[in-house]
Amino acid sequence: MLTIEQLQAIEQLQKECEKEDNMQLKLNWEMLQQREDQSMDFFHMENGELVAYLALYGFGSTVEVCGMVKPSERRKRYFSTLWNEAVKTIEEKGFQKVLLNAPASSDSAKGWLAEQSCTYGFSEFQMMWEKQPMEESNDVLIRDAQKEDLDLEVLLDVLAFHMSKEDARAHYERVKKNLGEQYFMIEADGQSVGKIRVSRMDGEAWIYGFSVLPQFQGKGYGRKALRNVVKKEHEAGYSVHLEVETKNEHALRLYESIGFTVVHGQDYYLWY
Repeated sequence: MLTIEQLQAIEQLQKECEKEDNMQLKLNWEMLQQREDQSMDFFHMENGELVAYLALYGFGSTVEVCGMVKPSERRKRYFSTLWNEAVKTIEEKGFQKVLLNAPASSDSAKGWLAEQSCTYGFSEFQMMWEKQPMEESNDVLIRDAQKEDLDLEVLLDVLAFHMSKEDARAHYERVKKNLGEQYFMIEADGQSVGKIRVSRMDGEAWIYGFSVLPQFQGKGYGRKALRNVVKKEHEAGYSVHLEVETKNEHALRLYESIGFTVVHGQDYYLWY
């Protein structure tokens, strides 16, 4: 696992970069804090200080790449050196799809990406809920996911997020080891109709994997379940956040209708 000192150095560099560039990096802290494979992290030190960092995040056969360089140390090819090391690991581990992640407003990231063999893939909005009155819906139940729910969780990821069954199952085998994660099933009319995951960290609650089976969509179950989760997390003292693909207009309208607003954007590029 990453040491406390390494995690602190990553956090300090992240804060400096985000303040300088007025953006938010997607460093997947819930994964970093549970790292079992340190070959997925790449560091460049200068005089004992971390000045460049690159991380790989595996999701089945797909790997996402995110990194940063201290503002005063940019244009020295440090990140390119780390990337060359990371490519070797990507090839050794046999990842089939590589996504390069960059904050939408980061000029330095876009400059580096322009030099790479990659094409634009898609973008996500990071949204935050703004406090407003929120009614609880008693006709939709949120319960803890059990072992016997795994097949349905996998199916929902296949249908909603176009994952393969193998990648979805591998994803659950990994993420369910993480601390601070809550896995819920959505029930309505006595049936399991969807799922939702909540990750709590540093006063923030992030909603992931929210999906409803196609045959139960359009009945308001998803909206009611989301409201219940947001209300619960807010009352527990957390700010509530989520991510959504920018092209998903239906989901965007739903999130905005219950009080979520866009605060940052993330772009993804397919490396080849």
